[in-house]
Amino acid sequence: MRHPLLKSVREFMKDDNFLGLLGRVETWVSKILSIMMLLVIFLAVFQLGTFLFIKLSSPFPSEESGKILFTTFGLFLNVLIAFEILENITAYLKKHVIQVELVIVTSLIAVARKIIILDLEKTAGLDLIALATAIFALSISYWIVRNVAPKSNH
Repeated sequence: MRHPLLKSVREFMKDDNFLGLLGRVETWVSKILSIMMLLVIFLAVFQLGTFLFIKLSSPFPSEESGKILFTTFGLFLNVLIAFEILENITAYLKKHVIQVELVIVTSLIAVARKIIILDLEKTAGLDLIALATAIFALSISYWIVRNVAPKSNH
């Protein structure tokens, strides 16, 4: 006589049942990540608002204005990057496919943010070469996805 637990395990391990479970787990993890990303977005907007309120309500020396401007741009781009990541998760929930074009655009925004807030006085030449290489590689990747890859993939 077969043990009922063994029969249940065998039934669970069938491809369709197992893949169904994996799909449900992926969906739940994506939903949890979406909620967490919303919290990150609210926190980033709060941080940006607080920074702007403090800096705009207090007088600051003119030599500090450039630093404040770059910090403000960096905080704005943090929000945009968080939105792009949320869009990646949302697209995955809708289509169950990772959209490469969105990932590349998110990466380009992140590199652009790094360049905007970059302090050239404290940055080594090798770091600049690495950033240029990343931009070039991401740009070529974006062009390939937009112009060469089959249209059904994005």
